[in-house]
Amino acid sequence: MSEAPEPTHAPGDGQTETEAETVEAYDPAEAYDPAAPAPLGVVRTPTGHPVVDAGLERLADADHLPADGHLDVYEDVHQGLRDALTALDARPEPAPPHRPSPYRPSNDNRS
Repeated sequence: MSEAPEPTHAPGDGQTETEAETVEAYDPAEAYDPAAPAPLGVVRTPTGHPVVDAGLERLADADHLPADGHLDVYEDVHQGLRDALTALDARPEPAPPHRPSPYRPSNDNRS
């Protein structure tokens, strides 16, 4: 078992050397930077729809960007979701032309 070093007092400052090292190591400017990227911790649950799930994964990119970079991510995801919804509203392709079955007699009785 190792023992912690016994703190010694520096002459005239009233602090031990280990306390002084701790104070010097702590820099409040480095400890909190409001503009630094910070993950929001939002859980993104897959939906089973590949386009939507890709958009959710794209949102994760915002966690690593400064706030001024979030807009590009949000617009990109929004456009992807709009495209997916628009594709749902698109008219289906026309059905292939009907071909009479060779196994059923035709209604055309012309000779």
